[in-house]
Amino acid sequence: MPLAEAEKWLGHPGSCSPCYQDFSQFREAYKARRTRTFLAIAASILVVASVGSWALIQRHNNLQTAQTVVLDLRNRSVSRGTEPLPTEPPLEVGHNVSRLEIYLPLGSSEGPYDLRVSKLNGEPLFTGAGAAKIQRGITSLPVEINFSTAKRGLYVLQLRRVGSEWNSYALRIR
Repeated sequence: MPLAEAEKWLGHPGSCSPCYQDFSQFREAYKARRTRTFLAIAASILVVASVGSWALIQRHNNLQTAQTVVLDLRNRSVSRGTEPLPTEPPLEVGHNVSRLEIYLPLGSSEGPYDLRVSKLNGEPLFTGAGAAKIQRGITSLPVEINFSTAKRGLYVLQLRRVGSEWNSYALRIR
């Protein structure tokens, strides 16, 4: 009802106790409804923000831990040729790895290295190259790699100093 029409009724609740009591109950009910609506909206926003934050943190943690993987070959037996030693357990990496930090076997020298990851039948999955450096007594070979298209399973990781023969290691992509 427009205010102009309600003007003739506005004075009545002030002089009629039962009408004023009804008016007060309606006003309190409206305030309670408005407060509940506000709290429901605030709770919804809080839940959405919490779930969103949790999802972002989980994604960030997964990316941070999965991007770079260290493969430590320092205590591994060297297998010359294309077949890894059957007694050595396979090295393991996730399929979402984007960078390998390979600690080469003891006595490995600095310089250029070739890297190859192939299927067990010899079909290459990934080839790359990098330069090994010695830091704090560890010969380390950083390699940018993408296993995102690889299927889970066993592969062969092969490394060689440029001009030398291949050393092979079993590799499991999970």
